Amino acid sequence: MTGTTTEDVVLSHDARHPHAFTRADVGWLPWLEPLPVDDLTERHYEGLVDRARASSDYFRLLVRDPEILRARTLVDKDIFYNTSEGLPRAERELAAAAASRVNGCVFCASVHARFAAHFSKTPELVDRLLDEGIDADLGERWNAIVAAAAALTATPLAFDETHVARLRAVGLDDLEIADVVHGAAFFNWANRLMLSIGRPVAPPEDAS
Repeated sequence: MTGTTTEDVVLSHDARHPHAFTRADVGWLPWLEPLPVDDLTERHYEGLVDRARASSDYFRLLVRDPEILRARTLVDKDIFYNTSEGLPRAERELAAAAASRVNGCVFCASVHARFAAHFSKTPELVDRLLDEGIDADLGERWNAIVAAAAALTATPLAFDETHVARLRAVGLDDLEIADVVHGAAFFNWANRLMLSIGRPVAPPEDAS
């Protein structure tokens, strides 16, 4: 990552790991020291896109390469926030949560499960995914989305015409199917990055 040096020290942390997948507020700690807020330049803030992200260790670590971070963030925002057409926000978040559940990224799963629960107004179904995994029965439409996301997460070649046919059978059109693919694929990559450069921290209520 641009900006790291041979003098960078790998950090260690004593904070407790989460004990289960959850919609609670999971924390995250990096293995490398993020850039200090006082060292951020206007170039770094352009990379962050949202200046408030300077408070995040994760983004201050990624902003060592601000141009790459900016491109990553704009793709992320387009996939999840550009909902004037295509899949509803709740189901984009569901695809990301399912990918995170498969990859074991407790932090990302918590974030996208919260969004999926909020926008769908069905937190009990989202909790079932977190508790039981990708084989949980969430109703055929959500089952089809989760199955497609899980296949893409395992390996892109595992996603095939049977998943597309199943998604079409529950009412998704081509643009909505593309949104499932984009949400799952983006967080399949993002999970692996986040799991490589840091680790989750148990929610406050579980940390004692």
